[in-house]
Formats: sequence, structure tokens, C-alpha cells
Amino acid sequence: MAGTGLVPTARFPPPSAGEGGPRRGAGEGQRDAGGFGTRSDLSCTVAPLSRPLLTPGPPSPAEGGGKGAVLGFTFALLALLIPLPAQAAAEPPLSALTLVGPPAIVFKAGRDACDGADVPDAPARAFRDAAGAVALFGMHYRNRALRGPDLDHLKLDCAVVLDSGEKSDPAAYDDRSWITATWTEDGKRVAALLHHEYQANEHPGRCPAGSYMACWYNTITAAASADGGRSFLRQSPPVVVAGAPFRQEIDQGRHRGFFNPSNIVADGRWRYFLASTTGWDRPGSDQEAGLCLFRSDDPADPTRWRAWTGTGFTAAFPDPYRKSVQPPATCRPVGPFPGPVGAVVRHRGTGAWIAVFMAKAGEGFARSGFYWTSSRDLIAWDVPRLLLEGATLYDDPCTATAPLIAYPSLLDPGAKGRNFDDVGDGALLTYASLRVAGCTITSDRDLLRRPVSIRVWP
Repeated sequence: MAGTGLVPTARFPPPSAGEGGPRRGAGEGQRDAGGFGTRSDLSCTVAPLSRPLLTPGPPSPAEGGGKGAVLGFTFALLALLIPLPAQAAAEPPLSALTLVGPPAIVFKAGRDACDGADVPDAPARAFRDAAGAVALFGMHYRNRALRGPDLDHLKLDCAVVLDSGEKSDPAAYDDRSWITATWTEDGKRVAALLHHEYQANEHPGRCPAGSYMACWYNTITAAASADGGRSFLRQSPPVVVAGAPFRQEIDQGRHRGFFNPSNIVADGRWRYFLASTTGWDRPGSDQEAGLCLFRSDDPADPTRWRAWTGTGFTAAFPDPYRKSVQPPATCRPVGPFPGPVGAVVRHRGTGAWIAVFMAKAGEGFARSGFYWTSSRDLIAWDVPRLLLEGATLYDDPCTATAPLIAYPSLLDPGAKGRNFDDVGDGALLTYASLRVAGCTITSDRDLLRRPVSIRVWP
């Protein structure tokens, strides 16, 4: 990471969770010393909100763990904060979020884990099954769910619903996978989006550089459950929802791909999610890094997802091992986001969208912590505002004086939708607290929640 000025070198353990990196510049062709887009290429979408609504655990290696250990995160390694346009600061806010209560523990790794793989490792995603019970995901790549009659009474179910094969063939898309989004219409059949990391540095001969960041190749794949989320299966090979238009290369030298899908939200017949991409340069296809907005009319068919291009939802990113697209499609990044979106929800009273994410103090953000921003159409977003201050995974753990905070999500116990994609005038900010030992982010983590009041102006 030399030259980025963002995180210390050689002190973070390699990332392992589905919390990937930041918004960057124009792609692979223009990089700073750390292998990322140059600052002159950075941009973001912060526009007046006048568009109509679319219809459209285990110890780390330093603690004695092995390959399956919980390590640091891509979020921490890739963070770059985006300066917001000066004119956007004068715009009035569309919404106001206010913390109205203290944190409460939902899950504590040292107390509630089934084994060493059980730590909060992604933003919380929940749905109600056919019987009305709640299943909540957001753990590690040995995927388990917290279950209970409602959000107030959740307990970790020790049954593994989807494991990771840690296979050395990148075309198999079965190295390490996190369930990072779910959608169900009936509580029985559940579609899932997976953050899949091919960690080539762990497989001899697949990446001579041998370092996590130089070898990281990421893809969003799909899985499905027919039993209300008690088990998930992937097709063979897994269906690629979003992949870079090139295969993993042993000398790629930088992180690549699509990663960190948000939760899935509904608007009429359409379903949406946001996902990050590192961007790329290819003949006839220069993909800017940032957040891509995807849409589908049927999440049960993962091949139907398409990304926003600036004029329509037509960009497809299929499996590069099995289908070549010439020229490769590109998306038009949206939002003022410095990294992946933790969650998106829709306010029931007004139809406005609210997104939460984390940011580090620096360009465009006065303080480190969780921020929110609002939108009328999922494309133009207003100026982010601070919700909860605290050092995050973007910050240097070596200087942390308190546990880091990460993976913000918003869940309303009174959500009308089965998938908790809507909120009323209150919700629960659900997030992880990660304790630090020296310069190591440890597996001593809690899943917390805090009540939030929500006001949206018409």
C-alpha cells in the first residue's frame, strides 16, 4: 500500500471478509503507487433529487490461526475517500437520522459462537420465512444464520447453510463465499447473492506476488434455497451475477472484480442492489471504479440482473470463463460513496431511499464513522451526513483506542416487506464492533444494534 497514504504497510493481516474496497478512478490504466486510480480521475454522483422514481472467531495467523482464520478486511485495505462537490453541500437534506438509544448486543463471538468461524463479517441481511420466523445473515464464509421469532430474539443456528470449498481453480468460483444479500417472495424459496473471493495468494502457482492485494480476484455469484434458508445450493459451475470481463491472471498485480453487494430492495416489479467494482481498462471498454446499480424483474433467475449504464439497465457481466462479451459492458457508477454500501432501505411514508455506509475522516468527510445519504431514484443521492462517529475499518488499527465499527445496516422490526427492505419512522442500526490488539483486528467481535429515528421531508 506504499504511496496511498491511507493505511500502514505490512501491518494489516490480509482481508477475508466480503467487505471490499473503495471507489476509485478510471480503472486499471491510471494508478497511483498503491495500484489504484489517480485522484484526478475521481468523481461521484451527487445531484439534485429531482428525477422521478424508477420503475424500474477463529484467531488470525498472528494469533495462531490457519487459512480459515478471520483476518482483516478489504474495506480497510482499499479505502479512499471521495471529495464531494462543493455545490452539493448547500443542498438541503432529504432525510434526518438520529440515534435515540444505547447499543445492545445481538451476538457476541466469545459467548455465542458455534465454532471459530462465527464472527460478524458482513452487513446484516434478514428475511421472514414462510412461518414468519426471522433469519439473519452477516457472518463469515462458513455461512450460518441467526434465527428467531423476530429481530428481538435471535440466536445463532449452528447448522452451516453454505460452506466454502477453498478450491484452487478460479473457474470453479468456490474459494471463499459470503452470503451478502437475500431475497424471497414466499419465505420458502430464497435467492442469495454471494461475495466470492478467489484468494490466489493461498493457492501455489496462482499468483507469484504472494500477497493478498496483488492476487485478489472477486466475483458476485448466486445461490438458492428451497427450504426457507436452511440450506443454500449453487449451480455447477455457480452462476456469475457480476464478474470482470477477464479471467484471473497470475501476474495481475492488483485487486480486481465486483464485490460487496448491498441488500436487495423492491420498487414495483423491479428489484435492485448496489455493488462495488474496481474498474478496468479494456479495448472499447473502460470501466470506472465505483458503485454499480443492478436491476432485475426476477432475482430467482440470477442471469437477469443488469446494471445501469447511464441510459438504461442493459450492462451484463457474465462468467468470463464461459462467455466472452465484445466489447465488455460497463456501468455508470452512482452515489457519493467512498466504498461499499452497507444497506439501502425505502421509507414507507415517502418512498425515499436511505443508504448507510462507513467512511474515514479525510476528503469530504469531517469525521470517521457511519454516514447516511438519501435519494428519490437510487441514482442521484444527497450529501452524506454523520450518523455514528467512531474509527472504522478504513482507519489505522494501530492507533485505535476503542473497538472499530463496521458493516452498518438498517433493519426495521416493523417492516412490511418480508425482506426488511422498508423502514418507517424508526429502525435499528445494526453493525459490528471489532476489538484491536496492537495493530491486529481480532476475532473478538460483537454484533450490535441501536435504535434510530427517521424523518424524511416530502
